[in-house]
Amino acid sequence: MANTENGEQAPAPESAQESASQGDRHSFPCAKCGAQLRFTPGQKRLSCQYCGHEQEIPFSDEDRSAALETHDLATALADHLPPEAMEETRVLNCSNCGAQVEFDPDTHSKQCPFCATPVVTDTGTNRHIKPAAVLPFRLTETQAHESMKRWLKGLWFAPNELKKYARSNQKLDGLYVPYWAFDALTRSSYTGERGDAYYVTRTVNGKTKRQRRIRWRRVSGSVQRQFHDLLVMAAKSLPRKYVRALEPWMLGELAPYSPQYLAGFRAEAYTVDLPEGHKIALERMEEIIRQDVRRDIGGDEQRIHSLSTDRSDEKFKHLLLPIWMAAYRYRGKSYRFIVNAQTGKVQGERPWSAWKIAGAVVAALIVMGLILYFGEFQ
Repeated sequence: MANTENGEQAPAPESAQESASQGDRHSFPCAKCGAQLRFTPGQKRLSCQYCGHEQEIPFSDEDRSAALETHDLATALADHLPPEAMEETRVLNCSNCGAQVEFDPDTHSKQCPFCATPVVTDTGTNRHIKPAAVLPFRLTETQAHESMKRWLKGLWFAPNELKKYARSNQKLDGLYVPYWAFDALTRSSYTGERGDAYYVTRTVNGKTKRQRRIRWRRVSGSVQRQFHDLLVMAAKSLPRKYVRALEPWMLGELAPYSPQYLAGFRAEAYTVDLPEGHKIALERMEEIIRQDVRRDIGGDEQRIHSLSTDRSDEKFKHLLLPIWMAAYRYRGKSYRFIVNAQTGKVQGERPWSAWKIAGAVVAALIVMGLILYFGEFQ
């Protein structure tokens, strides 16, 4: 056993390029002191928090190109993916919010990072589609905490307890969240109406007014779009509206999936399977296609009567995207704050202070009363 700088003992060191494995668990011992290495946000390396030793994560452009190759969607939906595209991991399941988070084999009790509920369960192994690529953490925990504090301090009518939480140095959880990324070529035919505005002058009760009218005419046509990496969160542990608000993600920084990027972090297993994720993606595609149709129709207003879409070259890949997260409990209810670990963008739930809201209403009524009172003497 090797001693670390703070006196703790660490496992015997191994080769800097070698990782130990127990079943599905990966560990990366420091070549100098034997302590476990952690991925360094913003860098392509692992580092030791005890002796400062650093170890690069090697990959080539060829590795990246191979990792970012997509799977054929129809093949996957038919459950015919090759064995190398699958993997097994051990997950713990939260009975409160349904999240499934990967943990080491020696973990038997943990607090759920999504809702702060104690998790004491073992679901065994989970067989799923292996991630093709990972978007490494760019922001450190300290940088993410600063982003979260600025966001919390800007909330109106927040309870004082939340303000205290913003000033504290509560630990954030670094998590990789699963996503499906879909590709498709679409061609959509439509029928509808184009509305062009014009104005008429009318006299009503002696007053002349300019009124807006719409002249409609029937139209038809087609639009085409190439979808690339349309993202759908593959989990139900976080409200989808908050997660979508974290976009955009800089997918140009995707790296081939490697357990080394997960060293010191956790990864959530997907609970939205591929067919369900594809269904959500189709809904998002239709939203975008309808916008394309409206632009194609032109005019001041548009009506879409029918829309038919053909899809081809449908593919997908499984990605892991990074967030920093905190779960806060207030009066028995959980509130989640999430930080895009690339950009620092923050979204989340928040409690409201009934006393502060009531005080603001009373203050507003007093001001209005004073204005009316002094207005009588003018």
